[in-house]
Amino acid sequence: MAAELIRFGVAMDADLLARFDEHIEKRGYATRSEALRDLVRADLAAAHVADGGLAAATLTVVYDHHVRELTEKLNEMQHELGEHVVSTLHVHLDHDHCLEVIVLRGPSNVLKEAADRILATKGVENGKLVITAMPATTHEHSHHHHDDHGHRHD
Repeated sequence: MAAELIRFGVAMDADLLARFDEHIEKRGYATRSEALRDLVRADLAAAHVADGGLAAATLTVVYDHHVRELTEKLNEMQHELGEHVVSTLHVHLDHDHCLEVIVLRGPSNVLKEAADRILATKGVENGKLVITAMPATTHEHSHHHHDDHGHRHD
């Protein structure tokens, strides 16, 4: 069911509006209305994340896999996060370096703190957390899954 649309007027400096129109045209928007709706959604999502709301995130890290026990430390940190870790992708970049993408879900403050700990781990050379608000209709859920690497997720 679609929400009711409400029309309202917006006063804006002519130069700012011209620059906005040029910008949204480059981005492929058909109308100012859709561009404004996306700006409002983005601002509300940012506020939701800033307030510790439910979020989804990717944490990308590049690390030197020759650093003693680093792989084990990173695995242990992910297991401590439990259900907040949705999935991981591991890529061998070269003889010395691996890239790992960790998909996360949960309260944004928990995800940010976890990312900070992982990124500060000795041997992690660089990385970045990209975080966004979960849709308002999404509810965090718990599920059990089976894996083939010899331990349980509780």
